[in-house]
Amino acid sequence: MPRQALVTGLGFITPIGNDRQTVEQSLREGRHGFTPVEFLNNPDLSTKVIGTIKDFVAETPNWRDWHYPKKYVIARETLRSLSPHGLFALCAMDQAIADAQISSAELTDGETGLYCASAGSTMVLHHHVARLLATKGERCGPLGVVSSIAGTLNFNLAAHYGIRGAVGGYVAACASSSHALGCALDDIRLGRQKRMIVVGAEEITPESILPFAAMRALSGNADPATASRPFDQERDGFVGAGGATVMIIEEAEFAQQRGAPVYAEFAGWGQAADGHSVAVSHPQGSGLADAITRCLKDTGLTPTDIDYINAHATSTPAGDRSEAHAFRTTFTNVGAKPRVSSTKGLTGHPLSMAGVMEAAFCSLAIQEKFIPGNHHLQTPDEACEGLDLPRATLDEAPRTVLSTSSGFGGSNVGLIFRQS
Repeated sequence: MPRQALVTGLGFITPIGNDRQTVEQSLREGRHGFTPVEFLNNPDLSTKVIGTIKDFVAETPNWRDWHYPKKYVIARETLRSLSPHGLFALCAMDQAIADAQISSAELTDGETGLYCASAGSTMVLHHHVARLLATKGERCGPLGVVSSIAGTLNFNLAAHYGIRGAVGGYVAACASSSHALGCALDDIRLGRQKRMIVVGAEEITPESILPFAAMRALSGNADPATASRPFDQERDGFVGAGGATVMIIEEAEFAQQRGAPVYAEFAGWGQAADGHSVAVSHPQGSGLADAITRCLKDTGLTPTDIDYINAHATSTPAGDRSEAHAFRTTFTNVGAKPRVSSTKGLTGHPLSMAGVMEAAFCSLAIQEKFIPGNHHLQTPDEACEGLDLPRATLDEAPRTVLSTSSGFGGSNVGLIFRQS
């Protein structure tokens, strides 16, 4: 029998709340985290709404300009090598460590590993490269590399917390942190680590959000209440977001011996690629359907065992339709009808952070006995025929939950959590 893994700690810096209690309340009440935006002081840009992080100001590459809640005490030496999303990640990680009741000494025991996911900081990278070019190579910040490239989270967090177990970064676009979670589960099952910390974080800057407008992937809707509406036939693109989410998973016996709090069991995972397009999901969702099938096989479950699906659905026409087809193939067509919702209707799409954020939502839903609704859904796309899409949050206790993720290049991941 493979070793079991339990979710023992969560940390949130998100558009719908910067702590567990606020996030749960937002999910229950349908409180979105969107505000109007005018990027680059240009009113002609089509992007009008983003998911913002409240109580944090980190919009420049200079850490001296940043403001964040005073309860987070961060040394100057640490701030100097952080990007803005690194700041979010450190704060969320502090929360998760406290939530899991882990001491500083336990983090350095070699039994604890760290996997991170982010695209890096395009804003900080641009700042340092521009300075390099302007001075013909004679000036560049000494911490420019470690504060900006895709591995910046694992560099900084591993050093800050003294982690001596497995440390690595994952880059698979919007499926990145789901890959990180799956590989973390494998490490625990194989006995390589007793505890894994998984972090996803992204920034909300013109450099990180606006390139998606060129791909026609962003919503042009200026109304925060309707801009992000996954599965709705009137959706026109995703709403960009950022922040950080941290999950701590531990080998079951190890967690039980130390009396750790438990949210849920992390039961299994599966992945598959579309082999179709560099940017667009397979029209029939074949890769995601394969990932879900492999995830069910990994856990020894059947489609009828799944009570709730937290869908990746970002509110793009092609992506949501593809995912709906995958669900109909793997569930509806075999007589299974789990509840389905996308919490991106409230949070927006935080790119590589999405997988771990939504897996954390699933763990919270299992512990607190509720199913998040599709709060901005009005008229479902015809591709959703046969799917159970509750509009409002339900006071139902899901026993077994599937969380899905999809990324560029057709990367698809399914994660299953269940009552422990």
